[in-house]
Amino acid sequence: MGKGKSDDPKDGKRKEKAKMQLKRNIGYFDGVSFIIGSIVGAGIFVSPTGVLKHSLLNVGVALTIWTASGLVSLMGSLCYAELGTALPFSGGEYSHIKRGLGSLPAFVFIWTSTFTKPASNAARALLFAEYATQPFYGICPAPEVLKKCLALAVLWSLGILNGRSVKMAAWVQTVFTLLKMMALSVIAVGGIVLIGRRKESLARFEDAFSSEIPNASQIAEAFFQGLYAYGGWWSLNYMAEEMKNPSRNIPLTVMTAVPAVIVFYLLVNISYLTVLTPKEIVSSVAVAVTWADRVIPSVAWIIPLSVAVSIFGALNSSMFTLGRLSYAGSQSGHLPVLISMLNVHSCTPAPAMIFSTTIASIFIIPSDLIMLTNYFGFSAWLMIGLTCASLIVLRYREPHLHRPYKVFLPIPFVMVAMSFFLVLAPIVWSPNLQYVYAFLFMLGSLVVYLPFIHFKLHFAFLDKITCHLQLLLEVSPADESAESKCE
Repeated sequence: MGKGKSDDPKDGKRKEKAKMQLKRNIGYFDGVSFIIGSIVGAGIFVSPTGVLKHSLLNVGVALTIWTASGLVSLMGSLCYAELGTALPFSGGEYSHIKRGLGSLPAFVFIWTSTFTKPASNAARALLFAEYATQPFYGICPAPEVLKKCLALAVLWSLGILNGRSVKMAAWVQTVFTLLKMMALSVIAVGGIVLIGRRKESLARFEDAFSSEIPNASQIAEAFFQGLYAYGGWWSLNYMAEEMKNPSRNIPLTVMTAVPAVIVFYLLVNISYLTVLTPKEIVSSVAVAVTWADRVIPSVAWIIPLSVAVSIFGALNSSMFTLGRLSYAGSQSGHLPVLISMLNVHSCTPAPAMIFSTTIASIFIIPSDLIMLTNYFGFSAWLMIGLTCASLIVLRYREPHLHRPYKVFLPIPFVMVAMSFFLVLAPIVWSPNLQYVYAFLFMLGSLVVYLPFIHFKLHFAFLDKITCHLQLLLEVSPADESAESKCE
């Protein structure tokens, strides 16, 4: 027998598996869990009051805005589905903005996200610690040191989990998403059962629009609150490189998860309005807890537990996606090269997870830093607008790009217009000097971009540090760039 080249297809599969690259381990149900887990946090349990408050307690207007906000989120997710199927790379908006609008806008995005997204994770971890410790202290506040230690422990536990195994992280996400949806189902079904028994509740929905109608600015503010509650619908595109059959699963996942959240949000709000009056909802510190005290007083403790579970699931999803953003930024040369390396045993972006978890930990220790990022809220919608603009640019600049799914073209135009309205509205209505600081911080990215990215300034000693860390962490550069693996 000669030692010719083997044509055995099994050998080809083995070589593919042996390549140092992200593996396609995320299926349809995992994707649905990640989207729902990202959207549904503590808000729907604790404070779904913003929409009702700015709707002037008008039940009909409030439910209409909840529906409209969900439909806008669905339109945005369909735009992202086209980009995710045409360009199935890690990094979400970052990768799409870089392809459509160029390197500089993409760097501004990753510069801002490198601080704001870990700060958001830190805030979630602290909120989880607050709900997890409160039952042990009753009416007394839990010590700050305890909450910070628990928050750090949760952050690093999830960071290590996501850095070691994609399958395990996806399994945790699925379990916690199912648990939080079970809790929402209890509230939703409870409302449906009670609505037929309470005549006063039925009357509240029959005369839904009888209260004072809010003016345009109040409706816009309520709409802003509603869209904030649906935040997270964009998370799937960050893991597009790891989706099984992305051409089919990305659009299907989006069309399942986002409508499911819309339906649950409406049913839960109807349930709250069935048991509580609009005034009681607006004045309640934790609406779901008040609802449980009225409907299921003997097992009302389920709701605070459900809030902690919901936050934990949202935090896991957010940390998973943030690791992929750091990984993609490093692959493009916008972050240190070490961050784009993969663990040689598990093919996971372990350095990226360590990087993003470390930054989140810094925000937890002096937690006042988190307050500084509250004024960056406009940047999220700015980046959504730029991403949808990238879709429009690519339609005309790269008409022959393979697009397994194409969204109706007017939808991205609507999303661009709405995004820039949502960027400008809070700045115009409530001008604040902190917005100027946030904008200057984003422009500050040029100070880093020009010497290190544009002129490629490089320090030789960094290569030695990278080499030592590479050996310590047991990581290796990916074999192929994401662009060469596009399907």
